[in-house]
Amino acid sequence: MANTGRPGAGRGKKKGPTKGSGGLGRKALEGRGPTPKAEDRVYHVAHKRKQAAERLSAKRGTGPKPTTRAPRAKGDTDIEFVTGRNSVLEALRAKIPATAFYIAQRVEMDDRVKEMLSIAKHRDIPMLEVTRPELDRMAGFDGVHQGVALKVPPYEYAHPQDLLEQVIDRGETPLFVALDGVTDARNLGAIIRSTAAFGGHAVIVPQRRSAGMNSGAWKTSAGAAARIPVAMATNLTAMLKDFKKQGVFVLGLDGGGDVSLPSLGLADRPVVVVVGSEGKGLSRLVTETCDQVVSIPISSATESLNAGIAASVALYQIATLRQLQD
Repeated sequence: MANTGRPGAGRGKKKGPTKGSGGLGRKALEGRGPTPKAEDRVYHVAHKRKQAAERLSAKRGTGPKPTTRAPRAKGDTDIEFVTGRNSVLEALRAKIPATAFYIAQRVEMDDRVKEMLSIAKHRDIPMLEVTRPELDRMAGFDGVHQGVALKVPPYEYAHPQDLLEQVIDRGETPLFVALDGVTDARNLGAIIRSTAAFGGHAVIVPQRRSAGMNSGAWKTSAGAAARIPVAMATNLTAMLKDFKKQGVFVLGLDGGGDVSLPSLGLADRPVVVVVGSEGKGLSRLVTETCDQVVSIPISSATESLNAGIAASVALYQIATLRQLQD
């Protein structure tokens, strides 16, 4: 019988099963495994790039994978920079450990810069001339370096109890400042500066949710950070309670305080002044721990004071009252 289908088509005669492939297609794929990554195929351009990167990493001694992220001056766990002429000079005078002194190219020389160079040379601190953009990077966002920077190890915080005992052993009346929720390093630096100006002994910061001693705090302190120690408390409320047991009065600064600063009657006693954040003020637990919550009289047109300014006003008042009672 003739084939009436399309031209050239015919019925082939097959032997064996006529439905499906009998698993031949699946068997043909067995043993090949997953498709290799592009970088693992020797003929692929990605493989050549990977080999080049590994050779470069091995040459640098940085491991199998190179990093493409630029190094940062701030945020490193083992590097910190003190910037600004007053801060750097005070740090050098205080013999704070330093590993390098950086000075801008064609920097304007003054007596401070000359003294820095002299101290760095005397202490065998490496001196490097760098560009101003490099100093900008060291100073970080919104930092001011004034043409100089000092590379120092991470700040070593003191223990609050150790500082209290040292002040008592010297026969002095303790005056400490503690920060509760102050997260701006510039406020910390300003408070350190005020503490030094008005006869305070130390500043205490909590371990969590607080500004730390970075280049911003050093700069704002105008060098006072080289003279006023900063202690770190694991738990601020617990530390304040320990201080109270040793006869230290806790004064909290808050706009809604029940005692006006001019009427403060505890200035001549051992005191720790607690400063809260400008927005939230003192935390509940700290407020409950305070012996007195003190308010600073201000104009009704002003909602609140900056934490650094509030601390400065309170310290000035305490220093004035202490002088009158001497």
